Amino acid sequence: MHIAIIGGGAAGCFAAINIKRFITQARATVYESGHKPLSKVAITGGGRCNLTNSFNEVKSTEAVYPRGARLMKRLLNVFSHEDVYRWFENEGVKLITQDDQCVFPQSQNAMEIVDTLKRLMYDNGVTLKTRHRIANIEKNDNGAFRLTFTDSSISSSTADIVVVTTGGSPKAYGLDFLNSFNLEIIPPVPSLFSLCLPHSDITKLQGTVVKNVTLGLCGTKIRAVGALLITHWGMSGPAILRLSSYAARLLHEQNYKADMSVNWMEGMNESQVAECLDLLVTGNNKKMLSSVYPEHLNSKLWAHLLRQGGLNPYIRWAELGSKGRNKLVATLTNDIYRIDGKNRFKDEFVTCGGVALSNININTLESKKHGGLYFAGEVLDVDAVTGGFNLQAAWTMGYVTAKSIADKYR
Repeated sequence: MHIAIIGGGAAGCFAAINIKRFITQARATVYESGHKPLSKVAITGGGRCNLTNSFNEVKSTEAVYPRGARLMKRLLNVFSHEDVYRWFENEGVKLITQDDQCVFPQSQNAMEIVDTLKRLMYDNGVTLKTRHRIANIEKNDNGAFRLTFTDSSISSSTADIVVVTTGGSPKAYGLDFLNSFNLEIIPPVPSLFSLCLPHSDITKLQGTVVKNVTLGLCGTKIRAVGALLITHWGMSGPAILRLSSYAARLLHEQNYKADMSVNWMEGMNESQVAECLDLLVTGNNKKMLSSVYPEHLNSKLWAHLLRQGGLNPYIRWAELGSKGRNKLVATLTNDIYRIDGKNRFKDEFVTCGGVALSNININTLESKKHGGLYFAGEVLDVDAVTGGFNLQAAWTMGYVTAKSIADKYR
């Protein structure tokens, strides 16, 4: 039995290793379009590989998987973050959980993960073929799959089972090789990106980090919480990336133009912020507005926020008055910025969209209409916020696919 895995990323390589462990007599071939496998894994987490998350601070699956939450909740019962942790440690990769609950190799080197997976593919007899970009897959009358490649010098291949793990595609035509199956495809759009604020002078504060903000997309119920980084083009950091993930399709439809609110006060409401300011200025009434501010904000950001509220930084707190105080409270809890464009997040690229989940059996990841055709990873309409959740989905779906194939064909 020949099993073809299309795509040598995290999901594909993990599926291939586990397929061979479950069905040792099967032939498993990974077809990778690039010149080497696992190239995205090598750069994830800033080259350190944030391979999963402790899930200790995850309130719901929906909070970390904006699309595909129900599927992931089901599949994580089969192969969870704890299983991933054990799997890699059993292979000699020591892991460490950071304070933010992100899990990395203790070596802080993504190549340890890459090299481990490459070694395990070799040790388990997985065949790896690079520079093999798929042009078309079709099912023959005898039930076998025929694979053709964009390079006409490469002979076509046949397989009894096909596992598609090509990852996210920036454009829908990236999935044209599946046309013969008439699948429902959700048009892919970018997810996980920083936001451009060309109309705001807050960009002059580049490098400033605020540890806990609450963001909202005006006119919607979309909210995101976390650390925020001010950049020379706008804003980035975990809170922005979460917002971009939650609002990926909406922002795409609006051509990445929208109004965003920022609560700079750790999620406090207006009355709580007013009380906080009362405590802050106790004994400081004779000091200028510019010199007394919440300790989690720095002086330059505070000066910017005073300008946002139209307040004179050189008056004394005693001179602020109720009108000025209300302006300040409003600015601190609902500071509005105009989004105009997006910026790709580092060297990583995540998309939402892809093969619709309606096409697959949610327990096995096999196509409902085309037996022997499986899907795993970001090629499906499943994506996550930052923090190791996208790689967790890849490991989970790769494992579930392998187990499903073994249960059916072994």
